[in-house]
Amino acid sequence: MYMGDWKKRYESAREALLADNRICAANRGLFTEFLAYEEYKLKRTNSVSVLDTHSYCTLWNYTTRLRSVNRWFGNKPWKELTRADIQNVYDGLEDGTITSARGELVKERETFYSRIMRGKPFELAGKAAIAREVMQFSRPNTNRDVRFISEETFRSIVEVMLRPEQRLLAWLCFDIGENATAILSLRKRDCVRQSEPGASEPEYRINLRRETLKRSRRPRSELTNYRETVAYLDQVLPTLREDDLLFEFGAPQAAKVLRRAVKITGATCQPGGQVVTLKDLRSSMACDLLRKGWTTDEVNARLGHRPSSRELDKYVNFLALDRQRPKKKMHETQIGVLLDRLEAMQQREKLHTQRQERLSEELERLQKQVDEQNRRTYEDVRRLIEQRFSTKRRIG
Repeated sequence: MYMGDWKKRYESAREALLADNRICAANRGLFTEFLAYEEYKLKRTNSVSVLDTHSYCTLWNYTTRLRSVNRWFGNKPWKELTRADIQNVYDGLEDGTITSARGELVKERETFYSRIMRGKPFELAGKAAIAREVMQFSRPNTNRDVRFISEETFRSIVEVMLRPEQRLLAWLCFDIGENATAILSLRKRDCVRQSEPGASEPEYRINLRRETLKRSRRPRSELTNYRETVAYLDQVLPTLREDDLLFEFGAPQAAKVLRRAVKITGATCQPGGQVVTLKDLRSSMACDLLRKGWTTDEVNARLGHRPSSRELDKYVNFLALDRQRPKKKMHETQIGVLLDRLEAMQQREKLHTQRQERLSEELERLQKQVDEQNRRTYEDVRRLIEQRFSTKRRIG
């Protein structure tokens, strides 16, 4: 999504939130104070004079979270919340009796705890200390669901997409491994075609700029791995100017295209059968590379993670890659033993062949000696006979 889109989206959500008469006036006043504080904080902490795309995205998320927390507390003024109120909401979220607006289990509970109930909004209401005490046993959820699709499934999804630009977006997400928002922000100048000396095929270097990425991701450039990505870039780029965006559509349209393709193919995520989303293409790339022998450090670097990141651990564990390594070592040992045996057999075969060659040479030499001896004997006999005939003629 472009910066202008996020800015408009946040400003519209903030206006709707602060003008919503269904929310008590005391909480709307608190929300006004918090959002002003957060806007100023984001400018100063990011050393910018104007809020950027990521800041507007963060602020928009706050408007939705504030609404949710307000609903959970029954629109009661936050400054009047009691310990029992906070305890009831906390237990309800953990036990699953409090759900999202869609009636689903609230999965990102820790985000609500850290950013709202233990964060600045409750601090402004004077309730953050109580919330921290109530939530003393709360721990971040490190066992999030593993979900990905195979390369074969991905290819089936792309096959039913209609336009080259749609297929290009899918291939870039799966190949480069960045999220769709960053890929949709790419410009023609970010895609540099190159052909390394000795390489059999051309490739593209994709420059991922800081302003297009999440703040936790490192700006970097990545090389394409698939010829299909190169082919679609070759098809789309010539129609653009250097500073043009690669795609004329945004995240909502991209998500709609993927939903259509997923519906046609019936593709689902492994292992839980979840609906495939654009976000899943990033984790799918990571799993695909891990299965193809890339190390976790190499995959982390491609994902823009720090080398110390443990984000991939859940995928390594699920794919049983760590358990496969000892098995692989055992197979390598067995193969090594077989290779040693084969080498010994080849050596024996070589010695046998050499011995046969020497025997053949000796037999040939002996045969030549016998032939020579037979020739000489024949000549001697012939001469002897000739001499006898010659003597008889003289006597006669």
